Amino acid sequence: MHILLIHQAFAALDEAGGTRHHELARHLARHGHQVTIIASPVSYLTGTGSGDRVRRHTDDLGVTILRSFTLPALHRSFVWRVFSFISFMVSSFINGLFVRRVDLVWGTTPPIFQGPTAWLLARLKGVPFLLEVRDLWPAFAVAVGVLKNKLLIRLSEGLERFLYRHADQVVVNSPGFIPHVTARGAQHVALVPNGADPEMFDPESDGLKVRRKFGLEGCFVVLYAGAHGLSNDLGVVLDAAERLRDQPEIRIVLLGSGKEKPRLRSEADQRQLDHVMFLPPVPKLEMPEALAAADACLAILRPIEMYKTTYPNKVFDYMAAGRPVILAIDGVIRQVVEEAQAGVFVPPGDSQVLASVIQELATNPEKCRTMGMNGRKMVQSRYSREEVANQFAAILEMMRSRRDG
Repeated sequence: MHILLIHQAFAALDEAGGTRHHELARHLARHGHQVTIIASPVSYLTGTGSGDRVRRHTDDLGVTILRSFTLPALHRSFVWRVFSFISFMVSSFINGLFVRRVDLVWGTTPPIFQGPTAWLLARLKGVPFLLEVRDLWPAFAVAVGVLKNKLLIRLSEGLERFLYRHADQVVVNSPGFIPHVTARGAQHVALVPNGADPEMFDPESDGLKVRRKFGLEGCFVVLYAGAHGLSNDLGVVLDAAERLRDQPEIRIVLLGSGKEKPRLRSEADQRQLDHVMFLPPVPKLEMPEALAAADACLAILRPIEMYKTTYPNKVFDYMAAGRPVILAIDGVIRQVVEEAQAGVFVPPGDSQVLASVIQELATNPEKCRTMGMNGRKMVQSRYSREEVANQFAAILEMMRSRRDG
């Protein structure tokens, strides 16, 4: 089967960002499928173009990545972001027309604007359209306050309903999304959760190379790895760091990039939070070493009701690495962490409790190790990338059988 994926925010394994789609594509390629990905040359983490991203690249398993023109404006105003989305929507459609002998078109949202491209290409090529929902857009944008214009909200919600109703199959990565998409017209809905590759991580590694590089030897390191955006509530992390000022052996490391990072760095400097360290994003292939240098890992989102539906991918990476999760996110992901006994829940937005949890874990390394290994076992048994990819491949085969039938 030749599968065409339209994905503006795609990141390959040698790039920074979420690599779920490259890992899934490589699994499909190992099992005899052909996968072509039309992606942006602009990093969704930094919002800038990368000159070393070859326009057309085929990896060692035969997965082809086509980079399609995108206006580099992701970290500017909302209007400029929309221009960026539209530029990719148009250019990816044109490039998609020239991809031949396609058996299925796979679209993913957000950004939701690439959804119509995938749908139209599927209809023109006479093949099934699979829509993958990774976040509930525009609901999340409205909840955060990024999208406020009532007309734009109505238009976005109309587009969302159109895509759900016209998809031959909807795939969600969190069980919390299922009620939302079915209430808006999705007919065939399947869950393929986020996960991680436990073979990529060594839970016994102490990350000494990274610790030495950044002067972290002998410290208790709390690592946050991911986007620095409005949703991530990293200001609360700075408030918690303020409460831990008199314990310099506790270091908080914020690894990644995003629109809010310059402001956060400036605020940390003004507050003289010398025990908070900001590091640039690293490719997924370097993430195991970064996580190995941590004693505990942090996942955090703003205290918004909609975020209770999410399955953040970073949580599964933390668990696969054998590191305890400090979880400042309520909802379905809390159920996973607590069932696995893989970490500690912190009420979102509460810097005092966050500081107390960090302080407690810093004095109990055995508890950290036990929770970390519990989480790894859960990933191995239920959320390994191999298991997740097998679930996804089964859905593709079901779609082909449904079409042939």
